[in-house]
Amino acid sequence: MGGISIWQLAIIAVIVVLLFGTKKLGSLGSDLGASIRGFKKAMGEEDSAPTQPTQSHTEALSHAGQDAKNRDTLQS
Repeated sequence: MGGISIWQLAIIAVIVVLLFGTKKLGSLGSDLGASIRGFKKAMGEEDSAPTQPTQSHTEALSHAGQDAKNRDTLQS
């Protein structure tokens, strides 16, 4: 009584196909799969990222600080 039967799921599936069409659903499925793969790849890269900042990170931070000081002196 509380669950959804297989027939109710089939009717919902038929209505969704009629509303959106098979081409739209196919492209939606492939886009969803690509986004899930990208998310998993990004999560894997985050786990393998180095814990110590690299030289380029420290250089970028120092340049950002210098840019902020230059901007402050120009505004004064």
